[in-house]
Amino acid sequence: MSLALFAMLFGLRYMSNKENMAMIEKGLDPNLKPLKPRPAPFRNLKWGLLLVGAGLGLFLAYLLDNSLLYKIGHDHDYTNGTNVSIYFALIAIGGGLGLITSYRIEKKELLDKEDK
Repeated sequence: MSLALFAMLFGLRYMSNKENMAMIEKGLDPNLKPLKPRPAPFRNLKWGLLLVGAGLGLFLAYLLDNSLLYKIGHDHDYTNGTNVSIYFALIAIGGGLGLITSYRIEKKELLDKEDK
């Protein structure tokens, strides 16, 4: 445990020193680091599409579980949980499709700016 703590502290100090040296090489003052992060104009789009995709995946999993796969995962009065993996899989697929859509929109926007 102490070795891991030492390695973490050493790594943090090493990376900080490396960042300061890179700033000095570029002619910047390492004591005047920027306070505001750079703007990320597509961050909201990315999160929105991720959550919409996950929500659609969850809704599709619910529909499949209660219609097509009802006989497989349900016993008379209670659910025995055999269709749970469908929920996780479709949430991941929907979220992934949302991120891919976000990437394509950002790429198209970037190419449109370069053409102008």
